[in-house]
Amino acid sequence: MEHYGLQTAAGHLTVPAESKEPYAEDVLAQLHADAEQVVARYPQKRSALLPLLHLVQSVDGYVTGRGIDFCAEVLDLTTAEVSGVATFYTQYKRHPNGEYTVGVCTNTLCAIMGGDQIWDEVSEHLGIGHDETTPDGKITLERVECNAACDYAPVVMANWEFFDNQTPESTKQLVDDLRSGKDVAPTRGPSRVCSFKQVSRVLAGFHDGLADEGVGAGPSSLEGLRVAKDNHWTAPSGDDAKGDAQGAGHPDDLAPGLRSSTDAPANDADEQAGDKPAEGK
Repeated sequence: MEHYGLQTAAGHLTVPAESKEPYAEDVLAQLHADAEQVVARYPQKRSALLPLLHLVQSVDGYVTGRGIDFCAEVLDLTTAEVSGVATFYTQYKRHPNGEYTVGVCTNTLCAIMGGDQIWDEVSEHLGIGHDETTPDGKITLERVECNAACDYAPVVMANWEFFDNQTPESTKQLVDDLRSGKDVAPTRGPSRVCSFKQVSRVLAGFHDGLADEGVGAGPSSLEGLRVAKDNHWTAPSGDDAKGDAQGAGHPDDLAPGLRSSTDAPANDADEQAGDKPAEGK
């Protein structure tokens, strides 16, 4: 039986004994064949450590003890060096992970737009906290610092696919659908959310053919581009760019409404008298 996120009294996650058992011969052979392709992409093979850790997760569902040994052997590293990397990045799991990692952003913008409420309600709905997994092994819930999609706040991710403009109810429906085995389509990206192991293989550098599916950037992300086109704005180049850089920042060059409050005179009397603010203010 898997112990998803089992903790000791000291609060440290346990490493299951089965994680150290050797790979079956056919699994190990396939791992070596895949690792050979990954390592060949780099001039120094130790640079392949990050994708190899994802490769291990695509097989085991988390970075196991045997996975650490495998990476160390293939890359001529010590197990301490491999473990140091595996414990540094949050995408690498050192205990069994759910089939779907659901990350609720509670950073500033998402939080004030409802991310904190989403977290509270979904955590209660599932009966688990941060980096804990439902007993059926389906959902691992994470409190995420930033999903890099502030223009769609509040944002939730499932195996790093975007679910934009979420509410507590829509997120609870999302996790229920994932647990029931339904095909779930993200707001942007591929037509369905793949499993944690499948996504780990993609992150290891093996394409799944879904990269060009769906919308990559929605209207909110493209709003600045639309405004620039409507106003016929173009980026400077060459000598024009140097000149613009030297003369940039003058308040009179800004469009109405874009000047900061510190650019304006203190009051009309100052403007009429031509007074200048004292130095240092």
